[in-house]
Amino acid sequence: MKEQNEYDTVVTPDTLKAYFTGQYDGPPWVVVDCRFNLMQPQQGREEYHAGHIPGAFYAHLDADLSSPVTPDSGRHPLPDRDAFARLAGSWGVGPDTQVVVYDQGSGAIAARLWWLLRWIGHGRAALLEGGYAAWLAAGGTMDAGVPERIEDASPAGVQGEHASWTGTEELAVALGRVRLIDARDAARFRGEQEPIDTVAGHIPGAINRPFSDNLDKDGRFHDADTLRRQFLSLPEMTDITEGAAGVVNMCGSGVTACHNILAMEIAGLGGSTLYAGSWSEWIRDPSRAVETGDYIT
Repeated sequence: MKEQNEYDTVVTPDTLKAYFTGQYDGPPWVVVDCRFNLMQPQQGREEYHAGHIPGAFYAHLDADLSSPVTPDSGRHPLPDRDAFARLAGSWGVGPDTQVVVYDQGSGAIAARLWWLLRWIGHGRAALLEGGYAAWLAAGGTMDAGVPERIEDASPAGVQGEHASWTGTEELAVALGRVRLIDARDAARFRGEQEPIDTVAGHIPGAINRPFSDNLDKDGRFHDADTLRRQFLSLPEMTDITEGAAGVVNMCGSGVTACHNILAMEIAGLGGSTLYAGSWSEWIRDPSRAVETGDYIT
């Protein structure tokens, strides 16, 4: 059972402002800025140093939320679990800490950190609705100071896992027995364009659910009922009645797939799995099958 003021999916800017004005008791909250531009990898860090939510740490997608790319991996391999747990501990994340993660707006990058925290067993993590843009629009203040990390801190959350992932070989064997959801935009899924990876198309049997469909016109997540209805209307999903065991979420490199996992959690469809390597790892081996066009029944 959740305790009062425990958030495990999303929080609003007003909720975070209430924390800063001392309306919540308990351990300090930890806020982490995840702004990142795939085409300009240092832009997010520069924006952070120019101004961020007071007290926020910065997490770089390549350096902090991924491990180095290898010849066999996708573009954003999962970080070493123990190293990431130590990093979270250095931010001050403990068993009772509420963590709030954000990026510029959509949550496309911040959702990766949300998922990683669940992966190491820390369930009290929530994404800031609308990100930094919504924070400023709501009258939130900004700061350019960099908080100090805790040296030799205890690793955060390593007592268990609340999130699961699968590798490429495991997925290849399971194709046809799992529901595979691809979070990339429709044109990339169909193979009409591919601005990032070397091969266009999608994994055979995958269905398309662009992560942007999780958001309303203001960049906030749809309500739980709307999200649930949308996910359950996808091909191969209509018979799911409770939870999402057997559903695997993927994208280009295992980042925006976390956005769909978060949306499913909001919708009450928890328990889906992340294909960590995603499309950019699948295509490392040219012998793996590729399809183009829409979903084929």
